[in-house]
Amino acid sequence: MTAVNRTEDRPLTLVEEHAHAWSPATARARMREGLAGPTAGVAAGHTQANLISVPADWAYDMLLFCQRNPRPCPVLDVTDAGSVTTVLAEGADLRTDLPRYRVWRDGELVDEPTDVRAHWRDDLVSFLIGCSFTFEWALAGAGVPIRHVEQGRNVPMYVTSRQCRPAGRLRGPMVVSMRPVPPEHLTAAIRESSLLPAVHGSPVHCGDPTALGIGDLGRPDFGDPVAPEPDDIPVFWACGVTPQAAVMASRPPFAITHAPGQMFLTDARDEQYRVA
Repeated sequence: MTAVNRTEDRPLTLVEEHAHAWSPATARARMREGLAGPTAGVAAGHTQANLISVPADWAYDMLLFCQRNPRPCPVLDVTDAGSVTTVLAEGADLRTDLPRYRVWRDGELVDEPTDVRAHWRDDLVSFLIGCSFTFEWALAGAGVPIRHVEQGRNVPMYVTSRQCRPAGRLRGPMVVSMRPVPPEHLTAAIRESSLLPAVHGSPVHCGDPTALGIGDLGRPDFGDPVAPEPDDIPVFWACGVTPQAAVMASRPPFAITHAPGQMFLTDARDEQYRVA
């Protein structure tokens, strides 16, 4: 399986000075106009979501895949077939309101547009899946540095050697995102993210990346490499790009997803998903 990366889009917080202060509606409107780039730090305090849309005859397999693999695939909403709206964002259009999409045919990436109306099908069921960008505000509030934000990069993501539990026709490896964390902040990073299980929760691994089958942190499968400080510990969270790895491995006839790191901004507040 070959992961496909793109580097052309710059983080929106670098392109737009006040992106952190935007309302979700403002962010979606700008994306509808064609603004693209990683969304870490955009619309502070509002929940971000991954997207995958599959034909209705694959929707049960996807729902079962998410149910069996809740760490990488925590479901926030599932639409009716053909619907382009979600209860998570009033007035939003799932075909236009993400920064960039990926279009897949038979498991192959065929397009990365900023608008998928030309590709949309009336039988598509969309899954909105929790995103770890959501808990970054909790980490920052606890004093944990967010290196990719500091360095103006997309978060690095890696395909691991850990296989997800199969579901129907869907199978594939777990994808993780990685954040270098100073040792003195490791406890806070674990604690704060664990309180948000709907957006991946606590890390799946800390330390040696080879335990996940990752050979080189400087060569992520998605996103950008991030430079750690000398004492930083690599900390890995399950990632909502996992369904894209399942698409590449299982080769459904058609799917639409978000581009890694370029998320859907919902109206929900982060604290709605905090368990304590």
